[in-house]
Amino acid sequence: MSATTLTGAIDPERTARSGLFARFLLRPAGLIPFVVFVLIVLVAVFAPLLAPQDPNFVNLAITKAPPSAAHLLGGDSFGRDILSRLIYGTTTTLWGALITIVAALVLGVPAGVAAGYFGGAFDRVATWVSDALQSIPGMIILLVVAAGTRSDFTLLMITVGVFLAPGYFRIARSTTLAVRSEPYIDAARVSGLGSARIISTHIVKTVYAPVIIQTALTAGIAMGMQAGLQFLGIGDSNTPSWGAMMNEGFRLMLSNPLILLWPSMALGITIAVLAIMGSTLAELVRVRTPEAKKDRALARRARRGAAGVEIVTPEDVEPHPPTLATGTLRHIAENSAVRVDNLKVAYRTPAGLVEVVHGISLDVGPGEVVGIVGESGSGKSQTVFSILDLLPETGEAFADGIWVGGKDVTRLDTKQRHALLGHEIGYIPQEPMSNLDPSYTIGHQLIEPLRFVHGKSRAAARKTARDVLVRVGIADPDRVLRSYPHEISGGMAQRVLIAGAISGKPSLLVADEPTTALDVTVQAEVLELLRELQEEYGMALLIVTHNFGVVADICDRVVVMRHGTILETGDVDGLFRHPEHPYTRELIDASLDTALGRAELDAAWGGSGAEVTS
Repeated sequence: MSATTLTGAIDPERTARSGLFARFLLRPAGLIPFVVFVLIVLVAVFAPLLAPQDPNFVNLAITKAPPSAAHLLGGDSFGRDILSRLIYGTTTTLWGALITIVAALVLGVPAGVAAGYFGGAFDRVATWVSDALQSIPGMIILLVVAAGTRSDFTLLMITVGVFLAPGYFRIARSTTLAVRSEPYIDAARVSGLGSARIISTHIVKTVYAPVIIQTALTAGIAMGMQAGLQFLGIGDSNTPSWGAMMNEGFRLMLSNPLILLWPSMALGITIAVLAIMGSTLAELVRVRTPEAKKDRALARRARRGAAGVEIVTPEDVEPHPPTLATGTLRHIAENSAVRVDNLKVAYRTPAGLVEVVHGISLDVGPGEVVGIVGESGSGKSQTVFSILDLLPETGEAFADGIWVGGKDVTRLDTKQRHALLGHEIGYIPQEPMSNLDPSYTIGHQLIEPLRFVHGKSRAAARKTARDVLVRVGIADPDRVLRSYPHEISGGMAQRVLIAGAISGKPSLLVADEPTTALDVTVQAEVLELLRELQEEYGMALLIVTHNFGVVADICDRVVVMRHGTILETGDVDGLFRHPEHPYTRELIDASLDTALGRAELDAAWGGSGAEVTS
């Protein structure tokens, strides 16, 4: 992390969501192959204009001739100009690939979407047909089709498309299955939309990106299979094609290797370009991180100090109006459990850095419980992620200092900062069921960090895991250790995460919305457990919540955040009695139960059982 100032905030309205194609062109691995492929397509389209002569014109004087000024790539064994045949062969090769792709798309994508969306008998039959096609030796069928159709080029490439359709089918089906049960699909059904409308509006939108990637890869495969058929002599000898040229060059490889080199290079470059484009698209779809403009701030972030610390200076960022840090500090840095001084968090977007936390300062003393409270989107979790160095790839944290256990961690490299996790810092994340790996037992997930982070033996790690489960109130720890996450309740899963966080006996425990998605009684139990553990272990506790009731139950001091700034800080008792900021008063009022009971309502309406009408 950097230890300098990021001034101002960028207006979020100036940012725009970058499309897939735009992000693709921003990458060298996307732009360069795309430009090469466009040039290849242009050669195919304008072949009659670019070719120096008729590809089938025979001039015996240039038979097996080397490259010359009149014939740049020389002549073949029949006295035909190799460059002309190579240019016309581009048209043949791309046209064949297009036929294959269209056939595969038409057969595979609709069938895959229908199978994934409707399921049932159609899904079983379509899947069986797809598997059967993949088990058939395609080249043998292509030879049979060639013999039965007198090597009809179009029918051959359609046949290739049929054999490549299962790839599209499987992608479309798996993508549709992934979104078919999403709540927004159910909402569309409930609103009365028919299946055709839902598929065209919601399903196709999720399928198109992986289909584009598959198309780039399929085109390369189609060209390779086309060249293979032509290499075997299948097709019209008078039609220029790269495969036929490779067949001729192979026979003369020892005496005239250049005849084989030119079509091989053309085919290899085209297939490589398509493969690179496909892999780049796949990476963009999988990661979905926007590319930021190469402004001064991002360009200079590559510079690093001698200690490996990223350095950003005020002149490296775009000028914005300066902002003052909000919040107060009570402890000197060396004596604090955690201290954040003038923290700003920004995200890279196509419009530049967008600031979401605007310079905040807070600290927690040893053994102190501090709550960060605020509505969703106020910057609470971003602050915690900055302390833990867990911001997403596109996030950047800037601060005058972040101290953990009296050490300024901004001067540490990434490996040293991550070494603090599990030792100095324990972390309890939101949504317990989402933070437990369904593939492993609870015991494995508790024991693994104890062995590989704390260096304990298997037996010692298991004993420690069992002991902490008992300490967090799990009555049958042996059964829980053997259980998978889906076999335990949400409240028990939260206790498991708490057990994992305290198993390394950290000096600072960070809890990010630890009572989210838990019922009221379980929330109270979890809060009571956290308070007991904090007092027992003497840990500092930094708890993030949007509920002032949680703050009142457990915290010594509270920090109120909104829109990335701190509005108010203070002791819990004093802040509840005399809140200074109107937003703080709103949060407190929202957490108080001021609803009238049945008796009060009856009294207000003049007697028991009074009927209320509106």
